[in-house]
Amino acid sequence: MVLHALRDGPRRPVELRATIGGVSTKVLLETLQRLNRDALLRREAHDRPPGVDYALTELGRSLLPALDALSGWADEHGAEIATAQEAADGRDRRS
Repeated sequence: MVLHALRDGPRRPVELRATIGGVSTKVLLETLQRLNRDALLRREAHDRPPGVDYALTELGRSLLPALDALSGWADEHGAEIATAQEAADGRDRRS
C-alpha cells in the first residue's frame, strides 16, 4: 500500500497515513524504515519547511507492475477466497 501511495510522487508521512488509512503512525514509520533499508524508497529531509518526504526509488518503481498484477488477481478472486475462508471457519467451529 505504501509503494502504491508513492507512485505519483514524493509524500510526507502524514499524507501517506491519510491516503492509506487505518494505520498507526508507529506502524507506518516502521514500514517506511524497512522499505528505505530495502532500497525501495528514499527518505529526503528538508530544512525549509522542516519535514521529511519519501519517494520511490527506481527499484521500488520496478516493483509496481508486480504489485498491480497481484492486486488485479486479488480483485478477480476475492470472492472465492472469502467463500473458502467462511467454509474453513465453519469447519473450525464444528471441530
